[in-house]
Amino acid sequence: MIGLGFGAEFLPIYQAHPLANVAAICRRNEQEMNEIGDKLGIEKRYTKYEEVLADPSIDFVHINSPIPDHAWMSKEALKAGKHVMCTVPMATTIEECDEICQLVAETGLKYMMAETVVYSREFLFIKELYESGELGKIQFMKASHPQDMDGWPDYWKDMIPMHYATHVVSPVLGLVDGCAEYVSCFGSGSVRDEIKQRSGNPFAVESCHIKIADSDVSAQIWRFLYDTARQYRESFDVYGTKKSFEWTLIEDDPHVLHTAKKPESEIPERIEVPDYAHLLPKEIQKFTQSIQDADHLSFVQGGGHGGSHPHLVNEFLSALAEDRDPWPNAVQSANWTCVGICAHQSTMKGGEIVKLPAFTIK
Repeated sequence: MIGLGFGAEFLPIYQAHPLANVAAICRRNEQEMNEIGDKLGIEKRYTKYEEVLADPSIDFVHINSPIPDHAWMSKEALKAGKHVMCTVPMATTIEECDEICQLVAETGLKYMMAETVVYSREFLFIKELYESGELGKIQFMKASHPQDMDGWPDYWKDMIPMHYATHVVSPVLGLVDGCAEYVSCFGSGSVRDEIKQRSGNPFAVESCHIKIADSDVSAQIWRFLYDTARQYRESFDVYGTKKSFEWTLIEDDPHVLHTAKKPESEIPERIEVPDYAHLLPKEIQKFTQSIQDADHLSFVQGGGHGGSHPHLVNEFLSALAEDRDPWPNAVQSANWTCVGICAHQSTMKGGEIVKLPAFTIK
């Protein structure tokens, strides 16, 4: 496990999973690393990433370092013969995404971007409705990820909103197993001078339309990081011919399911989305819902991000055990990531259409 902030939340899940052994942890801050290692009984500890990659007993690394480290750490791990699961985004440039895909193709190793949204209970519920035919034909999808990053680590001031867009790109492409072909994105409003100067992005909000290849369906996504009033939300709305799903406007309120051809007052229905722990090995089912040990640090959670963490762990471990590509694999991860990169290019060109690079389209 590389990085023990958000990354430490996954450690108890790996420890409980029948296919995994946590061989080592790595963090720059040795004192904090030792605190976690002592609590969870992990003996092998590294403060240098290079030492992790030199350890022949380690089969794969799960990277949870800050965003600027994702690409180079993934590339170095693949060069060292390690499989890689990396938190989002894959990278912040098209060139780095291409390099990772090339390394995966050359080495035969597995790469998975640990996108939480497509393993959340909400997404799994919508996917079940779609695959069962209850939604009918999908007509339109949209997703939003507003989040005020004031007070977060300082490097966020350097970030461009659409460079961290996979939480909204992944559900609209993942549901229909589609690839983005091209995008058009507009900037709106303005951020304060400090953010503009550090990030190079003058806009408060970026709003993007995605053309899905070989499909008559398009999707709309929007993002902001600063200077716009809105409660945090990672939403996903799907509109079908038979039923439509709309994400709640306020956290902890029920989601809404609309059913066609009913009396107008009966079309919307507030619903509780079920859990999907039954899809997991029994040893890790408990991690979809709640904090498991309040005496440990807050990292012993699992239930965050819509219960997705144990699903992510199980998908990657299962892919390794079965020698198959995980979902999303490297090319899919690159397509999802490059949507945001291309969207910002479009923003800076006044909404011009920008095509996704060919290597991201399967």
